[in-house]
Amino acid sequence: MAAAYPHNHSRHAVIMVVVGCLFFISSDSIYTLIQKLDNNMKWWLMTTCLVGFFYIFASPFWGKTITPNYSNFSIWYIICLLVAALYHLPNFQPMGVDMRMNLSLFFTTFISSIFILTVFHLIFLGLWYIRLVSPAAGRRPKILTILQNCTVISIACCVFYSMCGNYALNESSTFGRKDSLWKTGERSELLVKDECKSWFAQVGPARDHSLLFKWTVFGESSDELSPIYTLWATFIGLYIANFVVERSTGWALTHPLSAEEIERLKDEQRKPKFLDMVPWYSGTSADLFKTAFDLLVSVTVFMGRFDMRMMQAAMNGTRDGAKQEDFLYDHFREKDDFWFDFVADTGDGGNSSYSVARLLAQPSLDGRTKDSSIKLPRGDLLLIGGDLAYPYPSPDTYEKRFFYPFEEALRPPSWYKEEHIAINKPELPVGVSDLKQYDGPQCFVIPGNHDWFDGLQTFMRYICHKSWLGGWLMPQKKSYFALQLPKGWWVFGLDLALHSDIDSYQFKFFSELISDKVKENDSVIVMTHAPNWILDYYWNEPSGKNVSHLIRDHLVGRCKLRIAGDLHHYMRHSYVQSENPAVVQHLLVNGCGGAFLHPTHVFGNLIEAHDATYETKAAYPSFLDSRGIAWGNILKFRKKNWQFDFIGGSIYFILTFSMFPLCKLDHILQDDTISGLVKNLVSAIWDAFMYMVGESYVSSIGALILLVAAILFVPPKVSKKKRIIIGVLHVSAHLLSALGLMLLMELCVQSCISNNLLATSGYHSLYNWYRTVESEHFPDPTGLWARIEQWTFGLYPACIKYLMSAFDVPEVMAVTRTKICKNGMVSLSRGGAVIYYASVFLYFSVLSTPAVSLVFGSYLYFCINWLHLHFDEAFSSLRIANYKSFTRFHIKEDGDLEVFTLAVDKVPKKWKVDSHWQNESREQEHQLSHERQYPSKWIANPLDRDPVEMVQIVDHFVIQKDEAVENVAVAENHH
Repeated sequence: MAAAYPHNHSRHAVIMVVVGCLFFISSDSIYTLIQKLDNNMKWWLMTTCLVGFFYIFASPFWGKTITPNYSNFSIWYIICLLVAALYHLPNFQPMGVDMRMNLSLFFTTFISSIFILTVFHLIFLGLWYIRLVSPAAGRRPKILTILQNCTVISIACCVFYSMCGNYALNESSTFGRKDSLWKTGERSELLVKDECKSWFAQVGPARDHSLLFKWTVFGESSDELSPIYTLWATFIGLYIANFVVERSTGWALTHPLSAEEIERLKDEQRKPKFLDMVPWYSGTSADLFKTAFDLLVSVTVFMGRFDMRMMQAAMNGTRDGAKQEDFLYDHFREKDDFWFDFVADTGDGGNSSYSVARLLAQPSLDGRTKDSSIKLPRGDLLLIGGDLAYPYPSPDTYEKRFFYPFEEALRPPSWYKEEHIAINKPELPVGVSDLKQYDGPQCFVIPGNHDWFDGLQTFMRYICHKSWLGGWLMPQKKSYFALQLPKGWWVFGLDLALHSDIDSYQFKFFSELISDKVKENDSVIVMTHAPNWILDYYWNEPSGKNVSHLIRDHLVGRCKLRIAGDLHHYMRHSYVQSENPAVVQHLLVNGCGGAFLHPTHVFGNLIEAHDATYETKAAYPSFLDSRGIAWGNILKFRKKNWQFDFIGGSIYFILTFSMFPLCKLDHILQDDTISGLVKNLVSAIWDAFMYMVGESYVSSIGALILLVAAILFVPPKVSKKKRIIIGVLHVSAHLLSALGLMLLMELCVQSCISNNLLATSGYHSLYNWYRTVESEHFPDPTGLWARIEQWTFGLYPACIKYLMSAFDVPEVMAVTRTKICKNGMVSLSRGGAVIYYASVFLYFSVLSTPAVSLVFGSYLYFCINWLHLHFDEAFSSLRIANYKSFTRFHIKEDGDLEVFTLAVDKVPKKWKVDSHWQNESREQEHQLSHERQYPSKWIANPLDRDPVEMVQIVDHFVIQKDEAVENVAVAENHH
């Protein structure tokens, strides 16, 4: 059995080429740059601004691995646009770098390499098909890998040409470029020429070699050596030889590894398949568009017309009621020392969700406080408060974002099958006849608003008709339930759907349960997904009337605690002594199960709920940390939301579409004073704005739509007048930014045209110039180019021609712009107009996307920290995976409820297989995972601290059975 080959040569080759370029530049070009630095600061300033804008645009993509994804495409797209702009500027000529020649060589060798390697791979696959080579050769190479290799080969040839030239070498010739900008006798020329000459001198003249070598390298009737051609042929030959050896007679085929070594290598290379945090501001995510569509359907079609909760009641009895055994579970009530956990909002990023699941799965945790450490055993019961997977419920999101992290933290039984549908629940392990006999952890779940986007279909399929969430048994049959716990404690799990309230059948079930089974001295924990007490106070709009009625008029003081998720932070509010009696003693929200972080500082220290006053006793993160995190909207919005580029670039382009091109700009730069220059720029921006308002249709309509959207985007928490003011200021900032960038871009293009750097020889200027110097600078002794042109029926030079034109976007834009300014838009055909605006969009998007992200991020920061608006939008943009927590409860022997909230400040990003877990899995293959000492598969990489080592107690309090409240150790804002 052959071991898999790690194919990293493409990435390594790119690194080697870059390092080689830096070496040559540092050793030779710095000296010449100092000697021949262009004194024209205008061009250097333009170059600096251009490189700066491209660097800012590309900053979110650096550090990504070379894989066929959006990030990899963006890097090459950015590099092509930057090089296409830089080669028209005159800054590099004093350095001896002829970029036109290098680009011409790059495209020629690139197309030639693609052609040769494509033919080679087709031949090789044909040989594999007729079984003339090893079966391993049947693995088809990735197209992206071929393109990367062709790019590396072409770049290497260009680097060599820049340093050594391509003038043919024979016994009497002098090696060097005929058109070299280096003067004779200079340090750089002597060093480079001597090194290159000594390297090629090893090849020798044609008469010293065989006929085949002479024909291949020197040509049929030539004794001259073409260095670039020889170098290109060498690289192609090395690639082909490496591919053939690797696929047919390589070491991996003749010396296979043992099964143990293969398994060890797999474990070392294997990484968890955790998904990234959901990109809520993505303009390219199909998931988010489906979420919006499903929400629209759920709200407009199903709400008020179809309710899955009513169907659940109807399927379990008559219209007078439902069978209680499907909703009531009392198998915990006889346990003595009972622990249970609560977590919510789990299914977002894989790293954060797994970190919390790993903590929940541990047999025990050492929770750290300021002064000591407390050992807390794993909960016998896990309560999950909804929003199981983001952004919308589907089999894919449930499996990858919710089930997978929990299964990696606590594996399901060995007999469990992923596709199994549970018909008769509970499905207990062999040898266990009743739920009371099962000693493993169990799980009960209520749905959140995101789980309702598809009408609760996925939730019913994966929760109510599956028996295992990892190693947690799920006896639950319906979306709401009641749990009878020891010492007179109860948990009511309510399903609020999208109404933020319970329905009449649910109300009937719980009210009858309270009347029949809940005693006067019992205590109830009410679990909902949405924390109505905070949201109602924040929005100043009451909700959940049926829930309030149930708690106030039916429980009548027996509700000691309300727990919820939905808000992705931890906050606890406790009753403040006043004239109004306490309906609920404590209000606790903990939605830190894996989703992005929400702020705490926008909700205030005191709130009004249930006709009483509640004070903030604990908040995680603290108010101070929460305000500081909001700064990330200014500094990191685009880095976190680079998929927003499509939306932002399109908005700015629409705002300026009708004003391209600005033809009369020469007067702006004529004033020598800074004040005069600023005045001219402001005047030009104002003129452009007035043109947009008075004569433009597309841009003015786009601005009007943007204004309406910005006003509607402001939360209705503030008055209509304030919403209009905030929206107008927001759009004004975007307009100023868009018009300023448009003016900057047009000034740069106009300056290049005025100095004959652009629009000099038509759309195919680069190709036409290349054809005039091809025979002189790129000799082809074997006539290979002519043969390829003949074999491809002229397609080969045509590909180079149009590839060069497609690359040279600035020239296409400038030529069309000159034509428009001279003859008007009527002189363009429809296709010409499309080409012009497409070329403008490519460069304008590079300038505009960082700006629109900066303006929008600043708007979010200002609103969240100064106006306390957009708490959802301002923090979902940051996609923060850190600050994760869950709450662990302990029903003590005296009936008191002790509450611990455990948290980790930082979530690891890299994981490795836990060797202890691996050993236990091999030795105790059929043992249930909750019985193991090391139940979780992955531990943090050594560079990161593991969540088990970092877990801390951020809140600790006790609810006494006799309704008195004792604050044992409340951690208030100490993070």
